[in-house]
Amino acid sequence: MTDADPSLPLVLVAGMHAEARRRVVTWLLRTVPGSISLHHDLGTAVPGTVTRVVRDRSGTLDVGRAPLVNDCACCALREDLVPEVARLAGSARLAVVELWDSVEPKAMAEVVAAHGGDGITVSNVITAVEPALVLPSLAGGDDLSEAGLAAAPTDRRTVADTFARQLEYAPVLALVDEQEADDEDRALLRQLHPTARHIPLGDAELARAVFAGFDVEAAAAAQHPACALLPQEADEAGVATLVWRGERPFHPERLYQALEDLACAAARSRGRFWLADRPDTLLSWDAAGGALCVEESGPWLAALPDAAWELMPPVRRAAAALDWHPEHGDRGQHLVFTSPGLDREGLTRLLEDCLLTDAEYAAGPEGWKRFPAAFDALLAPAP
Repeated sequence: MTDADPSLPLVLVAGMHAEARRRVVTWLLRTVPGSISLHHDLGTAVPGTVTRVVRDRSGTLDVGRAPLVNDCACCALREDLVPEVARLAGSARLAVVELWDSVEPKAMAEVVAAHGGDGITVSNVITAVEPALVLPSLAGGDDLSEAGLAAAPTDRRTVADTFARQLEYAPVLALVDEQEADDEDRALLRQLHPTARHIPLGDAELARAVFAGFDVEAAAAAQHPACALLPQEADEAGVATLVWRGERPFHPERLYQALEDLACAAARSRGRFWLADRPDTLLSWDAAGGALCVEESGPWLAALPDAAWELMPPVRRAAAALDWHPEHGDRGQHLVFTSPGLDREGLTRLLEDCLLTDAEYAAGPEGWKRFPAAFDALLAPAP
């Protein structure tokens, strides 16, 4: 915080690996002068509240309670976070917000950014990771509720997909070796998020990284399935990443029948795809721990009138232009699979078998409408 920029820098420290996260926060408090941490413990709250703990390098400064909002601990965090940080602004050089185990940093970064007028700026987002636990975390197919980590009664996320989003959103991964990681563990981590800065705990670079700056809008665009910065092809230490692309649409019934095999084919897979019977809809693919989430993510730009393009963010238009096909426009298959022991050939065959055959493709969009609407139930709105 300077005279030229009076806003208080705020760094979010996220991660499912709780001990690693706590060690990162404690190290930052001891290393960055004038830093204060704020943590909402959503797991040990008394009924109707969550526990708020404020610390500095000397130890605990304050313990308070925040009331639940709509029976949702995460909602209570959102309501309480900005006012509490603003209250600390006069006495701190850096606010270190330690997010609880299953809280995703994207939502919290956007909450803080929406209150920029309160004199708080997101200076960076860090996810604390224990490399030896990355593969077990991605294999965690349990619901958060089964693991005691749900933030609300309606929370239907899984351990694996929550961990994956925490990992992939942050531009900085703080590596904490509680258990000895091997080459496979580190290769998996590099391939899952190759554009992140991987910084060991204790490295002075980590202290500098908290002030590096963070663009909330750019981070959201990098996660949107239409223009996500997905990993590239890789093969290292027994871990491989397959980037699979296709121009033709999927046959909805054949793809639906292959979903279980595809979801279990890799520790992590994500991307975008299109179905022959839904040619105007961009569909997102998000799988971890054997659980797959398929969602409608708006229209392909090729399905919109030209005038609507100007309403789209520049990054979306640029991504569409890069993938533009003379017949299909920006419609296309772009799926990425990362895993130890990945069966590239078998996975490629399975995906290609789900595409339209020559005869099916020749029927054209009018003929494709007659295919079984196999994804209707999967894509139906939740009751």
